[in-house]
Amino acid sequence: MSKALVLLSGGLDSTTVLAIAQSQGFECYALSFDYGQKQRSELVSAKKIAEKFGAVEHRVMRVCLDDIGGSALTDPDLEVPKFEENDEIPITYVPARNTIFLSFALAWAEVLDAQSIFIGVNALDYSGYPDCRPEYIKAYETMANLATKQSVEGDKIQIYTPLISLTKAEIIKQGQALGVDYSMTTTCYQANDKGEACGACDACVLRRKGFEQAAVSDPTHYQ
Repeated sequence: MSKALVLLSGGLDSTTVLAIAQSQGFECYALSFDYGQKQRSELVSAKKIAEKFGAVEHRVMRVCLDDIGGSALTDPDLEVPKFEENDEIPITYVPARNTIFLSFALAWAEVLDAQSIFIGVNALDYSGYPDCRPEYIKAYETMANLATKQSVEGDKIQIYTPLISLTKAEIIKQGQALGVDYSMTTTCYQANDKGEACGACDACVLRRKGFEQAAVSDPTHYQ
């Protein structure tokens, strides 16, 4: 079996990606991050999800993005805003997060001799983050294949983004077909210690809308 490294936050999208990678016959290694996020319950969910899907290994890496701040997800002085539909990049954007996460994934993938990295970025039902766009992923993949020993020696890295052009409803339907239990996932930006969602942030509103449009009962536990 080919090895794949899957970025697993514990949320709806990344869990679906893990299910997709596994269904494609990959031997999956899951990577989560303790990056100083205010809400910790997503890491609890990630651990349970990795165990349920039988990941070969699940690692949680510590990256101190809270030391940098600049995001409502990491800075104690910034409040997570309620959902607001506009063209501005919201304050929940974490500076350079996907670039940093993918760099750690790239390093571990090279050690594992794995040429496949899966990430659950989405360019449709999302909050407008610049590091979720197809052109960003393409540029990062180009860089990765210039920067690593294994790619220079002929084993090219490929970054898979199976959700990038799907609506949230389409993601949910695909996950259901693969047996994903979405009650295990935590998507909220400010879930409490029990994993109960606020119901008002961008992540909650997009998730709830997805279940409604998919005509699937929402298993989310709300505060």
